[in-house]
Amino acid sequence: MGASDTGHSAPSGGSAPSGGSAPSGGSAPSGGSAPSGGSGYWEAGDGEHCVTKTWIMAQLGAGLGLVGSAYYIVGSHPITAIEAIKGGVNGTLTMAAIGAVFGVTTCLSAQIRETENDPLNYLIGGCTSGILLGVRTHSYMTGTGACLSLGVIAALVKMGKMEGWRVSGPPRL
Repeated sequence: MGASDTGHSAPSGGSAPSGGSAPSGGSAPSGGSAPSGGSGYWEAGDGEHCVTKTWIMAQLGAGLGLVGSAYYIVGSHPITAIEAIKGGVNGTLTMAAIGAVFGVTTCLSAQIRETENDPLNYLIGGCTSGILLGVRTHSYMTGTGACLSLGVIAALVKMGKMEGWRVSGPPRL
């Protein structure tokens, strides 16, 4: 697989820039046309279909936030139902916002820089998402660490996607 194979689906065990596989279902918001052949994140090139890509990443973030919130509620044993709901909504919306910021930043970065298939766009998107997390937690250290880690992970996922890296499966001979 080369750079032109930015493909129709993530490789087996592969993942979207935020750590999970991009969902193929769901509907795009009004005003965003789905990439040809489906509504997957990797269907269109970088800098194309920004609204759809942002929507996909927001959905992915919300899903991850919902799972994390469920673990939070089970682990923290909130005293009241209102406290449990507040914690769940808080985590879900935060993760949805982080996913949306990642989607829009990578897409706009590709458009502004006039580059396609450049891992630097994903580094910028991941770092911006990490900064949002730092702002949310009111912590410079959290923002810095999240910026570096999310940016590097996103750039590595993009590089792996471009070069055909595989996470699992039989070896290529």
